[in-house]
Amino acid sequence: MCGIVGIFDSREARPIDRALLGRMNDSLAHRGPDGEGLHVGPGIGLGQRRLAIIDIAGGRQPIYNETGDVVVVFNGEIYNFQDVRAELERRGHRFATRSDTEVIVHGWEEWGPACVDRLRGMFAIALWDARHQMLFLARDRVGKKPLYYAPLADGRVLLGSELKALLLEPTLSRALDPTAVEDYLALGYVPDPKSIYASVRKLAPAHRLAWRRGRPEPTPERYWDVDFSATRPTSEADAVAALGAELAEAVRLRLIAEVPLGAFLSGGVDSSAVVTAMAALSAEPVETCSIAFGEAAYDESGYAEAVARRYGTRHHVRRVDIDDFDVIDRLATIYDEPFADSSAIPTYRVCGLARERVTVALSGDGGDEVFGGYARYRWHVEENRARAWLPGALGRAGFGLGARLWPDGPGVPSALRLKPTLAQLALDPVTSYFRSVATIDDGLRDRLVGPVLRRELQGYRAIEAITGPMRRAPTDDDLARVQYTDMHTYLPGDILVKVDRASMAHSLEVRVPWLDHGLMAWAATLPRSLKLAGREGKVLLKRAMEPRLPHDLLYRRKMGFAVPLATWFRGPLANRLRAALTSRRLAETGFFDMAAVERLVDEHQTGASDRGGALWALMMFEAFLRQVHDVRAADAAPVRRAAGVA
Repeated sequence: MCGIVGIFDSREARPIDRALLGRMNDSLAHRGPDGEGLHVGPGIGLGQRRLAIIDIAGGRQPIYNETGDVVVVFNGEIYNFQDVRAELERRGHRFATRSDTEVIVHGWEEWGPACVDRLRGMFAIALWDARHQMLFLARDRVGKKPLYYAPLADGRVLLGSELKALLLEPTLSRALDPTAVEDYLALGYVPDPKSIYASVRKLAPAHRLAWRRGRPEPTPERYWDVDFSATRPTSEADAVAALGAELAEAVRLRLIAEVPLGAFLSGGVDSSAVVTAMAALSAEPVETCSIAFGEAAYDESGYAEAVARRYGTRHHVRRVDIDDFDVIDRLATIYDEPFADSSAIPTYRVCGLARERVTVALSGDGGDEVFGGYARYRWHVEENRARAWLPGALGRAGFGLGARLWPDGPGVPSALRLKPTLAQLALDPVTSYFRSVATIDDGLRDRLVGPVLRRELQGYRAIEAITGPMRRAPTDDDLARVQYTDMHTYLPGDILVKVDRASMAHSLEVRVPWLDHGLMAWAATLPRSLKLAGREGKVLLKRAMEPRLPHDLLYRRKMGFAVPLATWFRGPLANRLRAALTSRRLAETGFFDMAAVERLVDEHQTGASDRGGALWALMMFEAFLRQVHDVRAADAAPVRRAAGVA
């Protein structure tokens, strides 16, 4: 696990600013405290900070081919590197290290851009081929590892694992992308390939880019996609056996390391299943880490402890109290862009706990997307079933009329409170699903957004971020379509960003077995009945785990990794919230109707409504402006280096 940076002159081989490259590299020291390396040549500079995991003695980057005209820096792990290396050795390549990184150099020599098709793992790659004067960038299939890049007006291209590295260049424009602001307010994150800045892009997951000097900027090319079109019938017994084998193989590959290794254990199904596989494959007790909450409504630690006892793990717990919000400004400097997933707080804490004992941790992320676990999936399927009774515009009009006429209010029995459901059914499936994932819904955003942002958006709406993958999904199945959509939006834009930045802030590598692309491809072929049955999601995973995990853990209501925002904003964070959201800095953007923002605070703090999610999103946007956006490039290096120390 590492951090990478680069400067590429796309026009001619002008000298690279080595001092700038070094500062960019230093800004990522938290991602790689074990070493650093630079390559500087005519018109190209690459840098890397190393967190040593494999071939600790010999795997220092940059790594070159035998003749020194191909060089690579790389962030991530290639789990099948030994198999790829063996194939390359049979083809005549000679290796100088035992590092997984070196297979990328020789793979490039053998297969060119198609080398990434051979790689099983998580990666962001920057490779320079001097013979062809070509910079090659690639990102793993799911988006576990980040890669930003920014073409400058003078022909230089900056790249880095985190946005903070690029912001050290004084000439980089810091004009905010209004469509990214709209996406953030709606979704709570900025989806690929946008960044919060109009001048900076993210290479999207499963994309590669080959940029030859002297040529126009190329369009990134997709090299892989999860295929839901090839559903295959299978019995439950066969599927259970296959899942056991897929999980065991995905975990086995992720146990390859020369450093201490453990796991996150939340007490949910996904992380618990990963721990069961680790325990079966490990000769020593597994190191497991959990977060406990002071409020019972948020606490899953009892379930985690039950799994730890059952499998004899060395279990460690850290309590997060209701007032654990002192990391708010710290989060802004970790994520660089506005990021509104409040579970970043416990994620940051559990990563800190894990790093006290291990260098690598396995997590259960991705299980919901892969096996259909979110409650919103069930609601989407049930809503579409209801829409089939009255299809098309006529049905939407009928449901809309019903929503307007249906009585509402505290006097209506809970069993008859159908007004929200009828209103949802009046929407088309894409709009309905967008509402289910929105942090701030359309109506509230329309209230909050000021005339400056509305004008700059020129009619753009954040639903477009969902519409593309929803329509592109290679399936007619309602469940598979929203799984596919989440795999291209929420998973890489929220979940994996949250874990990458929180873990790297502590110099901790996190590996994600459920997002092994082979396992994902296999799971995509499962029939819907093995994912969702009635009101039960993740059917196959739960059935497969019945012999291994307690029944009440498998079939309890999903809790998630939430924090008590509503309570915080009416209590210990009330004054801080109001100060942030009525600040001059937020007003100066011109993006917001500040009177509407203040009314929103009032509505929440008086108990008239629960606006915790929206208020957190606005608070984190203000923290981004203050902690990241307003920091001048001249000041950024020392500030960010200090912020990167966990």
